[in-house]
Amino acid sequence: MFQRPLSAEYTGLTPEETVTRIAAAKATLGSDLAILGHHYQRDEIIRWADYRGDSLKLSQIAGLHPEAKYIVFCGVHFMAESADILTNDDQIVILPNMSAGCSMADMASIGQVEAAWEAFGEVTDTSRIIPITYVNSTAAIKDFVGRNGGACCTSSNARKVVEWALAKGDKIFFLPDQHLGRNTAVGLGLDPEADMLLWNQNAPDGHGGTTPEKIRASKVLLWTGHCSTHARFKVEQIEKAREDFPGVQVIVHPECSLDVVKAADLNGSTEYILKVISEAPAGTIWGVGTEINLVSRLAQEHPDKTIFCLDPVVCPCSTMYRIHPHYLLWVLENLVNGVVVNQVKVKPEIAANARIALQRMLEIV
Repeated sequence: MFQRPLSAEYTGLTPEETVTRIAAAKATLGSDLAILGHHYQRDEIIRWADYRGDSLKLSQIAGLHPEAKYIVFCGVHFMAESADILTNDDQIVILPNMSAGCSMADMASIGQVEAAWEAFGEVTDTSRIIPITYVNSTAAIKDFVGRNGGACCTSSNARKVVEWALAKGDKIFFLPDQHLGRNTAVGLGLDPEADMLLWNQNAPDGHGGTTPEKIRASKVLLWTGHCSTHARFKVEQIEKAREDFPGVQVIVHPECSLDVVKAADLNGSTEYILKVISEAPAGTIWGVGTEINLVSRLAQEHPDKTIFCLDPVVCPCSTMYRIHPHYLLWVLENLVNGVVVNQVKVKPEIAANARIALQRMLEIV
């Protein structure tokens, strides 16, 4: 995912010049172009998005617009991969900055996952284990899940996917986000100690830091992965919000740790957070545990409510932030000139089973 530096022709532009040129390029490309913007993008990018949403919504949208020759995905690499898998072969998916990856997705390599699967097979029947991968994963991981009878999920439909998997098998193997897996399973009544284990792919023993007995006893096999942005939210921040804002309602993303989710009033996907706060009565107070660009946009769009981020350091998703307007302009002007840059293309042999896992995700909603 190497990204070459932009030339001074782009980096030297003022914000006003950048806006003017993006608008011109977008107008020239017309209906051949669809720009998708994830909620965590900065406002300077979201303003150009034809569609905005979370991972599930944008995955659905990507497959519903065959008329768009070019899909410019303002998100991170795994999202562009999913869009390429779900769109037609003649459509071109572009990521404005190839360095916009995902630290969570990088925590699960296909070699590590296959090694864990082999280790499970030494002590139990893997045909009875249903793998589930959060959509925040590489195409290779989605391929693994698809060919082993599993499905992708997002934070919007994780509960339904886990229910589907537990009805189909004896265990689930949930990766790469341990927190979404744990929180979802706890929400279904499973015990985080008795029913779950955490497989540490980096354990020095080479066996995930667990035992054959624990593997056989557990219903939920969790991967040691997490979101670095949501890991910043702590119970102490919730306690401080309740102290400073009497009557505050706290809502957090399920990528937060279990203790944070338990301390909050509500938890759910970015679309859920948007819906709850948007529909809340005027005058209500909301402490929000998710990425700052989304929280700031909510506060701007709902001035009749008090909306603030629980984390006082207000840390944005660093990889999402790599989609700068200069990069968006660069890819659009190249398209105007008939040149495709930064195309994201998944190999057909990987895309086939990855598509199965993604289609199951879209069907279980």
